Amino acid sequence: MDYREAGVDVEAGRAFVERIRSLVKSTHRPEVIGGFGGFSGCFQLPTGYREPILVSGTDGVGTKLKLAHDLDCHHTVGIDLVAMCVNDVLTSGAEPLFFLDYLATGKLNSEQLTQVVAGITDGCRQSGCALLGGETAEMPGFYQPGEYDLAGFCVGIVEKSQMLDGSQVQVGDVAIALSSNGVHSNGFSLVRKIVGQLPTTPSQGDGTTNWHACPELLGGRSLGEVLLTPTKIYVKPLLEARRTGIEIHGMAHITGGGLPENLPRCLSPGQSVKIDTTSWVIPPIFQWLAQAGQVSENSMFNTFNMGIGFVLIVPPEQADETLNWFKSQDVAAYQIGEVIEGTGEVVGIPD
Repeated sequence: MDYREAGVDVEAGRAFVERIRSLVKSTHRPEVIGGFGGFSGCFQLPTGYREPILVSGTDGVGTKLKLAHDLDCHHTVGIDLVAMCVNDVLTSGAEPLFFLDYLATGKLNSEQLTQVVAGITDGCRQSGCALLGGETAEMPGFYQPGEYDLAGFCVGIVEKSQMLDGSQVQVGDVAIALSSNGVHSNGFSLVRKIVGQLPTTPSQGDGTTNWHACPELLGGRSLGEVLLTPTKIYVKPLLEARRTGIEIHGMAHITGGGLPENLPRCLSPGQSVKIDTTSWVIPPIFQWLAQAGQVSENSMFNTFNMGIGFVLIVPPEQADETLNWFKSQDVAAYQIGEVIEGTGEVVGIPD
């Protein structure tokens, strides 16, 4: 016997690495040191920093991968993987420098996984970070045929004096929300349960083709198309906003747990945020999920981002300037509330 008979095709793995070589190199920044395919990736710190702080983050895509598997569409989840990490690192005010991925599968499908890596490199280019390295693990018997799992790791940098840690936020500051692309990459266990309970016809078999349903609320688009829309990457417009002089006291990436869980993470002790849930447009996909799954309004806000992917905390005198600047960048922004005295809750979420 040999390794191939055990289910691991080493030659296919080498061919896959060669196939993605140009994709990876397309993301490289000037600070990348060395070639492609070594045991580790090397990166020289950018110049111009007096007290550089490195900021790291890691995340995955969760059960949204099930949807990618069902529809055999794998590019967008690669973007999701990068977005979930770089948006987290961004909340500290950091510029993402480099990204690494871990990709595990039962049997290497070069075409499928090249789509994933193409999405990862797309996300890296959108956020300005280099895909510095990664690992592709072939694990026979561990994953179902055609399935894979993803994890991502990001490192960014910020000047110590410019780092956001909650201490800059003041009572009276204003919360500015930036729109999401929809569900992004959280809450898909509930999404899959709702979609899986839709009526099916005999020709639909196990019900996975429910992703092709086109509810009227979605204006003719299919559930699969809407739900596979990748997580929005906020890095470049936000870093540029700070460079233009917009004063930002805090930032929150709205992921699993929605506004109630994530918005308080950028506050100082003794603070809360009071929001008005009628101050922004909630995308139709959330209305559909609430109706189809009979999900309460409170549960919706505690599970999904509800159309808000990122929140900035700014001084009240900068609110209009901030809104106008993001409008000029074609990023929908809304003034949704203000910082108040409290114990770390979001006031205004429906009961």
